[in-house]
Amino acid sequence: MSNNKFWLYLGLFYCAFIWGSTFVVTKWALSTVNPVVMVSIRFFISAMVLLPLVIKKNLKSYIKEAFVLSVFLSLLYITQTIGLLYTTASNSGFITGLFIIFIPLFIFLFKKIRPDRIEIISSLIAISGMWFLTGGVNGINKGDLLTLIAAMSYSAHLLFTDRYVKKNYDTTLLVFQQFWMVGLISLIFSLIFKYDFKVSNLNGWVVIVFLALFPTLSAFFIQMRAQKHIEPFKVGIIFCFEPVFAAIFAWTVGGEDFVFSKAMGGFLIFMSMVSVEVEKFFNFRKQEE
Repeated sequence: MSNNKFWLYLGLFYCAFIWGSTFVVTKWALSTVNPVVMVSIRFFISAMVLLPLVIKKNLKSYIKEAFVLSVFLSLLYITQTIGLLYTTASNSGFITGLFIIFIPLFIFLFKKIRPDRIEIISSLIAISGMWFLTGGVNGINKGDLLTLIAAMSYSAHLLFTDRYVKKNYDTTLLVFQQFWMVGLISLIFSLIFKYDFKVSNLNGWVVIVFLALFPTLSAFFIQMRAQKHIEPFKVGIIFCFEPVFAAIFAWTVGGEDFVFSKAMGGFLIFMSMVSVEVEKFFNFRKQEE
């Protein structure tokens, strides 16, 4: 393995690690700021930091595409952040990981492409994992349901992003357009429902700035660079560790109780994610032969 690839792999693990940390960190800060207001401030900060890189470009580009993406991205972060008010950080991390199961479902619904056998099996494993994680139908709370919507939104965002990236769009500019639009959508939502814009203490601001700079900006650039040189299968496998890191953070620094049945549910969801990525790898190898 070349030295350059080693650092790219390490960077991808950093992305999974830092994204996994956000569930606990965000939950900590929700006592200081409204969740929708948090999303708005977070993405406006990210957009402002990214602005110097795009200021000389045509800022009228990709408005339509960015709006479509920002609607799904806003729904993802708003539902996930509100959901953290009612569910645990570990549950939120694993349920968000279900996004990988919804991708073949959406492809079937909108493109009429039937899922592979392994995708169906993986979906059943994920559903059983969700059952153990939440304690069954009676154990599912509104936080879990909101996070499930977030996972669906994540899948839709990935599918539309894939469509636009294949058109060789300027990725940095497209992301900048999404950032400020998500900030604006969240702001409008906050104004309509008359949410309090106050961040009650310094710790809340520290968390918001952390979320804006690290999980949003730094991880994005590392992911974008790494995906140019590393096979999609390997990237997907590494990203499967995001909910695992989320659970580790929740059970350690987050102070959540370790419950075996929930851990088993999380493990099943993790395995369903891995099996889908492994299937992608073998399909890719067959196409190359």
